[in-house]
Amino acid sequence: MENYHKYLHISKLEREWGFYITTVGYCKTDKNMHYPDTRQHPEDHGFSWNKGRILDGYYIVFITSGSGIFESAETAAQEVEAGSCFILFPGVWHRYGPSVHVGWEEYWIGFNGSYPQQLMDKFFEPQNPVVKTGLNKQLLALFTEILGAVSEAQVGYPQLVAGITMQVLGLLNKVKLTEKIEDDPESVWVSQATFLLQQQLHGHVDIEALAGRFPISYSKFRKTFKRHTGKSPNQYHLDLRLDKAEELLRNTSLSIKEIGYHTGFDSPYYFSRMFKAKFGLSPKHFR
Repeated sequence: MENYHKYLHISKLEREWGFYITTVGYCKTDKNMHYPDTRQHPEDHGFSWNKGRILDGYYIVFITSGSGIFESAETAAQEVEAGSCFILFPGVWHRYGPSVHVGWEEYWIGFNGSYPQQLMDKFFEPQNPVVKTGLNKQLLALFTEILGAVSEAQVGYPQLVAGITMQVLGLLNKVKLTEKIEDDPESVWVSQATFLLQQQLHGHVDIEALAGRFPISYSKFRKTFKRHTGKSPNQYHLDLRLDKAEELLRNTSLSIKEIGYHTGFDSPYYFSRMFKAKFGLSPKHFR
């Protein structure tokens, strides 16, 4: 995925809605890169490590790879790793950044309004801003959906992304209250693998190379993956791509050929055949 961000204009309608999005984005910072790149952001969002920053809204930052440090006026400096979200609160000084020798990938969303203020005051607190979500596929899908809706900018999208952000908050609250990250190594490997597959819906994935990321043989990786998910890695990835194609057919005006391309199908015939096998209708008849 290419780096992307957008700062949204807040109209009277968004303020009357009571829950509005101020900014969304994705950024990959490689090791030894300067962070942050203040040229890409408004002056009031730029910061240096020495000075830190204070913002006037709420922000959720989801780290999907790498690691770094987060610190605020309410918390001591702490390491944040892949599979962590941290929340920024209005009026609270903070600073954060990736490890120089590792880098990181981050998704973020900024929001404000009378309704989220009630939620945040009641269910989240500046003294505990880090939520260890693990490499949560549902959370990744929600951030990806938000980015897609903002980039397409169809009529009514500000209210749509506000609703999706509510889902993000609901998921974070659920994780914070009830979920525990699995300690079983096999569960961790499979969770990381499915997360990586979720991130690569635009084309073929070398499953053997993916298995090579984990301390496990290729044969055992495939067996373990199928035992946990009920599918082989290739079938799991194919189903993810087809589910994304189904979503694009429902919610966008992209042509069938473009949707096939965006989900990694170079052949329209093969795309149609695979789609019909899963959903019982060709993409044309489904739409």
